[in-house]
Amino acid sequence: MRAHTDQERGQHLRRLVLAAMFAALGTLLGSLSIPVGPTRVAPLQHTINAIAGIWLGPWYAAGAALVTAFLRHSLGWGSLFAFPGSPFGALVVGYAYRVLRTDAAALCEPIGTGPIGATIAAWVFQPLVGSHHTLWWFQGAFLASSIPGAILGYAVIRILRRVPAVGEWAAQP
Repeated sequence: MRAHTDQERGQHLRRLVLAAMFAALGTLLGSLSIPVGPTRVAPLQHTINAIAGIWLGPWYAAGAALVTAFLRHSLGWGSLFAFPGSPFGALVVGYAYRVLRTDAAALCEPIGTGPIGATIAAWVFQPLVGSHHTLWWFQGAFLASSIPGAILGYAVIRILRRVPAVGEWAAQP
């Protein structure tokens, strides 16, 4: 196992701090949600996932999404369904960005949240909360939240890329 250089440690610390900031921002913005059945539609959470996936990479972004889901649930602003929804959206964006190397990877967030996250939510959490909704209902609710959030995240990334000061702290993962 090789030793990490100071520069690598600095990169990890920068990503960790940004992940914490994204988790805090996602928690605050996640309070603006719309209850839909047993879930809550929170497009701004998906905006944060899209930005974090590109700027932090898949694992730090997924970690920030998990922390956000935990905080939102603890504060009563979220539901159990955020746990399987958000991290997969952030993870897919992070990996899509690694492959595509374009900010349009932010638009892949609904792939992780919808088909992957909603399926896990329907199979695991649906019986726990006694929900009678179908898999298709969950996918529709998750996509209703993640599609506008991903579009907004893409727009925010494009705007922030034009700000010179942002380029220094939002370097490519």
